[in-house]
Amino acid sequence: MPIYASPEQFMRDRSEYARKGIGRGRSVVVTAFAGGVLFVAETSSPTLHKVSEIYDRIGFAGVGRYNEFENLRTAGIRLADVRGFSYDRKDVTGRWLANAYAQTLGSIFSEHQKPFEVELCVAEVARPGEVAVDQLYRISYDGSIVDETRFLVMGGVTDPVIASLDKSFTPGWDLPGALHAAVTALGAGGEGAPRSLTAEQLEVAVLDRSSAGRTFRRLDSAEVQQLIAAQRSSVESEAVESEAVESEAVEGPGAAEESKDSGGPDRTGDTEESAGSDQTLGGGESSETGGAEEAEDSGEADPAVDSEGPGRAGPTEESTGPSPAE
Repeated sequence: MPIYASPEQFMRDRSEYARKGIGRGRSVVVTAFAGGVLFVAETSSPTLHKVSEIYDRIGFAGVGRYNEFENLRTAGIRLADVRGFSYDRKDVTGRWLANAYAQTLGSIFSEHQKPFEVELCVAEVARPGEVAVDQLYRISYDGSIVDETRFLVMGGVTDPVIASLDKSFTPGWDLPGALHAAVTALGAGGEGAPRSLTAEQLEVAVLDRSSAGRTFRRLDSAEVQQLIAAQRSSVESEAVESEAVESEAVEGPGAAEESKDSGGPDRTGDTEESAGSDQTLGGGESSETGGAEEAEDSGEADPAVDSEGPGRAGPTEESTGPSPAE
């Protein structure tokens, strides 16, 4: 007898099959920064690219089975070229291409016996001076499409990578900061995490907003290493400055109390010494006053007083004492 399975069971089995195939790969991070869109992929091959260019201002990233997302990438390039040649180059947009990929993957997932074990990203960088923002579209194996605003992570173990980017993401960050955060996040996942990834283990590319015409540009290992080293030194210097500020904030009140305690007795001693000297001066004046009082008590007269008063009175009394008649 034929074995019966419900359509839900078929879809569930296909989804599990596709997710397992995607999870065996290495992760890719795509994020927007001040100058455009950044692609960072962990790879073991310098020639089998996960990140590539589709059109003037559109980039592509894929994870999962290489032959499957490479066929999709080639088909996307041909479709974009035909549309741009038939109509106008501005008519080739990231949203249009993401919808085309979603329709293709959805039909394969529902109609074919084996689904594609892939997950795609279509990114479009906004033109300089436009009000529109950069667009990041994530297309899953079953044709579902999601518009991301900050960053997206595909392939491998994504939970620790997303958690790391959630902590470090800053709107409008520069290229070195975004690259350093993406590399750190990729090192947070995988076997032996946390890992320190080198430039040779990474595939890095950008959609440069300031470029005219084709905006896609790959970064070689030397440039990647230079950007990562510059950002690490900047982070270390900021950490040292923050530690210094924190230590000053912690030690500030104690140092002030110490200086107050050390300066208090000295100033008090000086005050007491000056008060003592004033008392000494006052004691000298009082001793002089006391000497004058002692002199008055002992009956000693001042020379000026003796010459004026009693000195003249003495001879007058002697002369008026015995008379010649007596």
